[in-house]
Amino acid sequence: MRLFSTLCMLAILSGPAMAACGGSFSGFVSKLKSEAVSQGYDKQTVNRFFANVAQDPKVLKADRAQGVFQKPFIDFSRRLISQNRIDRGRSMSKKYDAVFDRIEATYGINRGVLLAFWAFETDYGAFQGDFNTLNALVTLSHDCRRPELFRPQVFAALELYRQGDFDPVRTTGAWAGEIGMVQMLPRDILENGVDADGDGVVSLKTSAPDALMSGAKMLSHLGWKPGQPWLQEVRIPGSLDLSLTGPSQSLKVSQWQAMGVKPRQGQLASGQMQASLLLPQGHKGPAFLAYPNFNVYFEWNQSFVYVLTAGYFATRLEGAKVFDAGSPAAGLGGNQMKSLQRKLQARGHDVGKVDGILGAKTRVAVQKEQARLGLPADAWPTPTLLNKL
Repeated sequence: MRLFSTLCMLAILSGPAMAACGGSFSGFVSKLKSEAVSQGYDKQTVNRFFANVAQDPKVLKADRAQGVFQKPFIDFSRRLISQNRIDRGRSMSKKYDAVFDRIEATYGINRGVLLAFWAFETDYGAFQGDFNTLNALVTLSHDCRRPELFRPQVFAALELYRQGDFDPVRTTGAWAGEIGMVQMLPRDILENGVDADGDGVVSLKTSAPDALMSGAKMLSHLGWKPGQPWLQEVRIPGSLDLSLTGPSQSLKVSQWQAMGVKPRQGQLASGQMQASLLLPQGHKGPAFLAYPNFNVYFEWNQSFVYVLTAGYFATRLEGAKVFDAGSPAAGLGGNQMKSLQRKLQARGHDVGKVDGILGAKTRVAVQKEQARLGLPADAWPTPTLLNKL
């Protein structure tokens, strides 16, 4: 990827001034074009870039249909992690051994971490998406649900086009605008794209070395600490104070040890390292210590169940055992979860959107209500909690 002016980079990184979303699609595109010209782009370049852009209703449908994230961790992880994916991951590790060695030496990121993303995002490059990327980005920018996330990506794609690294007609990827084997947005490609195979082009769709090295650079940019762990399965004692658990709070590893938390395999990290104790399906289900590097996963994806599964799969690819599922209490279905979220909102809790998904905000609210009602405060909502509310 060729370098571009510092001035243009600063404009992209700061993001374009927010324009109103919605309205006529053609009018919205006209505003984008005017804004691009005001940023210093040549008018002819801008016109060519937007010449064939069209609204894609399939993108909006995909954006609204993410019910898979309603599944609890055990079900979700079993759906995503198959023996075939494990075997292929080990095969890819051998095939690109030199690339992973270079990544570990340069960025300090374990190969299992990248292999897990590669598997989940595109099944090791086999399914990269066939949505027109520009149409997807402009459609989601015009939509008023999350325009602040996608509008900057339109201008990043324009910069890639100006450099000759993006085709507005032929570039395709996921419905949300991600491109390539590890699914990176245009702005991430601008900031972290790496020509790892030395052919003079950053090709995240066809070059595994480019995709993996770029993904590694992005994780490093997001704050990954070299040589540090990210997730580890543990066993917890029955006497543990469950109100201390959850991703929003942490203690030193030595403190968890003093309370009887033990590794299921291997050794815990340094006693001075901070860690959160995660109980994705309550105190009777699997338990994990999440170290600081685990927080970087949320910069990649906001879904708790997705990032926990990705982090866990990375440990499996590096030799960890299958987690102990335990015998968790029955959870809530989608409609029950929505009912719970509405009840939590009525009690003054911020749970975000009522969507039937057990996200971070809902977990925090659940834990607070469990403690108030004298229930095990493990952030796992049950029919008992719903009934008591």
